[in-house]
Amino acid sequence: MRIAMIGTGYVGLVSGTCFSEFGTDVVCVDKDESKIEGLENGVIPIFEPGLETLVKNNAEAGRLTFSTDLAAAAKDADAIFIAVGTPPGENDGQADLSYVYQAAKEIAEVIDGYKVIITKSTVPVGTGRAVERIIREARPDADFDVVSNPEFLREGAAINDFMRPDRVVIGAETKRAQEVMSELYRPLYLIETPILFTKLETSELIKYAGNAFLATKISFINQMADLCEKVGADVHQVAKGIGLDGRIGRKFLHAGPGYGGSCFPKDTQALAYTAREYGAPVSLVEDVISYNSARKRQMAEKIIAQCGGSVDGKKIAILGLTFKPNTDDMRDSPSLDIIPHLQANGAQISAYDPEGMAEAAELLSDVDYGENAYEIMKDADALVIVTEWNEFRRLDLERVKGLLSSPVMIDLRNIYNPDEMKEAGFDYLCIGRPLSAFSVE
Repeated sequence: MRIAMIGTGYVGLVSGTCFSEFGTDVVCVDKDESKIEGLENGVIPIFEPGLETLVKNNAEAGRLTFSTDLAAAAKDADAIFIAVGTPPGENDGQADLSYVYQAAKEIAEVIDGYKVIITKSTVPVGTGRAVERIIREARPDADFDVVSNPEFLREGAAINDFMRPDRVVIGAETKRAQEVMSELYRPLYLIETPILFTKLETSELIKYAGNAFLATKISFINQMADLCEKVGADVHQVAKGIGLDGRIGRKFLHAGPGYGGSCFPKDTQALAYTAREYGAPVSLVEDVISYNSARKRQMAEKIIAQCGGSVDGKKIAILGLTFKPNTDDMRDSPSLDIIPHLQANGAQISAYDPEGMAEAAELLSDVDYGENAYEIMKDADALVIVTEWNEFRRLDLERVKGLLSSPVMIDLRNIYNPDEMKEAGFDYLCIGRPLSAFSVE
C-alpha cells in the first residue's frame, strides 16, 4: 500500500514514519521547503526518542520519502492522511480548522481514482462531514471516502504508542473504506490490538473525550494534594490507594503543577466550545480548565511563600522548562506561567532543561540558561524542579547544597522523599506530602 501524509509536524512525521516501519510506502508532504529539505538530509524538526533512527532506516530502505508536491504524492496513494495543525482559534477555545480545510481543497484538486481521505489531526465533531462536503462540492465526480482516525500519541513515548497502542479508533462508514483501513493496520491485528470501527462523529468525539477525562484525572489528584497539605495526609499514598482500584487505575494520578502540552489544553477548550455550541455544556470540563489555569499561578505563589514571602532581588534556579520530560515541547508548559510570575515579583531566573531551552528562549525573556543542572544553582536562593527529567532524580545533594546560597528546594514533581531531604539539611517543599509520611509510631 501507499499513503500520502499531509503535514510533517509531530503527528504527521511520527505516524508516517511508523507506517513506513510497518512496510507501507509513505510520502510525507509539507509546504515548508526548508523542513522537507532538512528531513531529506536527516534533520528531525522535533525531539522524540527513537524517531531519528526510524526516519533514517526507513528512508534508506526507500519506504519513507519527503516532498512538497501533493499532486505527485496523492496520485499513487491508496490513502491520504490530513495531519496538519489545529491550534486554538480566537473564539473562546474553538479549534482553528483552516489548515484542515485548506488541505481538503488541495486534495480535491489532485485526487484521481478511489481514495480514502483520513483526518489524523485532532478535530471537533463535524469536521469529517465538512471535509467531505468541501471535496464533493469541488469534485462532484470524485470517488472517495472520508475517515476519522484520531491519534493517541504521548510525546516522549510516541513510537511505542503507535507500534503497540491500547486501541485504534476508526470512523469509517463504508465497507470499502473499512477494508483499506484494516489493511493499513494489519500489522496490529497480529498483536491483537483492539480496533474499533465507528461512525465519523463518534470517532471524533472519542479523541476529545479521552483527553478531557485524563485532564480531569490530573486536576482531581492536584486538588487532593491541596487537601492533603491542609489535613496532613500524603497524596502519594492517596493516589496509590485509589489507583489500585481497577475501576480507577494508577495512571495520571501524579500531583504536580498542572497539565500542559499540545493536547490537553487545546482539546479540553475545544470540547467545551463544541458542547456549548450544541447546547450540552460540559461544566465538569469547564471547571477543569479554570482550575488548571489557576494552579500554575498558585505554584508560583507557593515558591514565593517558601522563599520567605518575597523573591524580590533573589535568584531562583529552575530545573525543567518543557511541559513533560523526553520532549522539547514548550506549549502551555507550567514554566511559562511560573517564571513570568516570579519575574514580575522581582526574581532573577536561571534555568536548565535538557531539550527545551532553544524553544524556551523564544517564549521567555531575561532568563539565564545554563549548560547543565549544577551551573544554574550557583548562589541561587532557591532551587525549583518544574519538569521531572530523569537526570534531576538523583542530584548530588551535597553538591547542590554547597552551590545554593540557602538550601531551599521546591519540588513541584515530588521526585524526592520529604524526610530524606530534611535529613540532608534542605528546607524542602513538595506537593501534598508532609514530613514523616512513612513513619509509624
